[in-house]
Amino acid sequence: MTESVVFDMDGVLIDSEERWDAVRRELVAAAGRPFPDEATRAMQGMSAPEWERYLHEELGVPGTPEQIGREVVDAMADGYRDDLPLLPGAVDAVTALAASYRLAVASSSNRRLIELVLELAGIADHFDVVVSSEEVDRGKPDPDVYLEAARQLGVAADACVAVEDSSSGLRAAHAAGMAVVAVPNRAFPPDPDALALADVVVEQVGEVTPALVADLR
Repeated sequence: MTESVVFDMDGVLIDSEERWDAVRRELVAAAGRPFPDEATRAMQGMSAPEWERYLHEELGVPGTPEQIGREVVDAMADGYRDDLPLLPGAVDAVTALAASYRLAVASSSNRRLIELVLELAGIADHFDVVVSSEEVDRGKPDPDVYLEAARQLGVAADACVAVEDSSSGLRAAHAAGMAVVAVPNRAFPPDPDALALADVVVEQVGEVTPALVADLR
């Protein structure tokens, strides 16, 4: 039986992928460097240390990776405080599922941003566990962040349902052995082979109901 639901955050609870892309593009442009077409996809799912190094080593942004990371996270946090881009149905889905399941977040975002978003959305109390991929060895598509969420919840990974939107996230959740609900990102749709790993595909997170989760197992 399913015991827990584990949410990705960016692209599932908040419409933030384009914001991440814009902030990183501005940083690269300020350094007078080109932003390759493949860079956006490459950084999706990376942990913070991974994308910090990518911006520095591959795209030529000056400063240490840690300094680059702080600048990006500061810009993202300021944007969330001004205008939190919650996706339709996100708060209702979390609230409904919390009545039946223990919840976690397993996100590539920095912990600082995850906690800020949950607080601003008024749903922090619904989550028993929050894991950022900056706290594990490897970011998505490796399963580390999902396996760590299951470990902290104290449940087996195959007793969890993951809710994901991106190629790297879908692959990570599937590799962890979780049932997977896909909410495909409209701005950056997942690859067909990644989407095929999902047990069910919905158009928006508000469709992820307790009844849908129960039917998956």
